[in-house]
Amino acid sequence: AQSVTQPEDQVTVSEGDALNVKCTYSYSGSPYLFWYVQYPNQGLQFLLKYIGGDNLVKGSYGFEAEFNKSQTSFHLKKASARGSDSALYFCAVSDTLMGLQGKLNTNP
Repeated sequence: AQSVTQPEDQVTVSEGDALNVKCTYSYSGSPYLFWYVQYPNQGLQFLLKYIGGDNLVKGSYGFEAEFNKSQTSFHLKKASARGSDSALYFCAVSDTLMGLQGKLNTNP
């Protein structure tokens, strides 16, 4: 069975500083990895996904994430944080691409 862990309950950075939200996963196969964001009083929004290929994935709003197979990690990063980045961030893993997208009704 697959699972993800976000070890930090809260990440605090000053505006203009680099933002890093950690995510590690447990899955024996080739995972599909996703990041979603939920801004205050809004629904869940898709940020980016890793489905193979280049380990560095660029997403919406200047975010990127790097897939590291040896460390089983998929950390979300942004070079310069803004006040509007204050939100909830969710990492997800799936063994099927369409399964997770269908459940969350997201189509980037």
